[in-house]
Amino acid sequence: MNDRYFDQLGSHLARKIYAGPKGAIRLAVLTRDLQEWLPAADSTALEVLDVGAGLGHISAWLAERGHDVTVSEPSPEMLSAARERLDNAGTPAGAYWPLPLQDLPAQGQQFDLVICHAVLEWLADPQSALAHLRSLLKTGGMLSLAFYNRDALIYRNLIKGQFRKLERQQLAGVGQRGLTPQQPVDPRELAHWASNAGLTREHESGIRVFYDYMPPHWQKLAEEDDVIREELAYSRHPAYAPLGRYLHWWLRRD
Repeated sequence: MNDRYFDQLGSHLARKIYAGPKGAIRLAVLTRDLQEWLPAADSTALEVLDVGAGLGHISAWLAERGHDVTVSEPSPEMLSAARERLDNAGTPAGAYWPLPLQDLPAQGQQFDLVICHAVLEWLADPQSALAHLRSLLKTGGMLSLAFYNRDALIYRNLIKGQFRKLERQQLAGVGQRGLTPQQPVDPRELAHWASNAGLTREHESGIRVFYDYMPPHWQKLAEEDDVIREELAYSRHPAYAPLGRYLHWWLRRD
């Protein structure tokens, strides 16, 4: 298994995810979390690295709030789209690195905050990736880690009655244009890897804790603003947060 990058899939990703409620929910939960979990707004601007920045939504959000953002993205198409987004917002990044995660420690820089959203599940060795992410943090630095939740994928298959698929453990995405990751992440394994890497989890939220389970008919009838409001309301509920299609963890380097 090789790492997967999103070359020539930027428009497909934008259309499938960010043009509809799925992307809006994801951005709403992530930015709400960052707003609450980051240091107070009047503190010194942070040095931030956005790993696998994709189309640059979170990079732009952070740059607009005065933080010094370095954008890292191995796909030339996605990096170009991220650069365009930040330039159009009038908040260009401090640097743009066309590099995969594994090559970032060799740049010799450490950061107050590292963003790594929807990356681990596309890598051949996510455990080693977590150690690389820790090395990019200053002591006491923070890691915003969002990952595709294996438990949610299992539950989705259960309610669809796809029992044989589960028995065969056929959970990985297939094809070059599919957006189901090749390695959905087991939260318990990730917690173990994080502890071994010297990372302490301080906060967590679920992303899309109910929307992905709604029948399509009801999804179409629901108003996007109402869905986002309820997703935010239930994203940290102890019964529903673990069902999020993605989980967002806030980790600190010990």
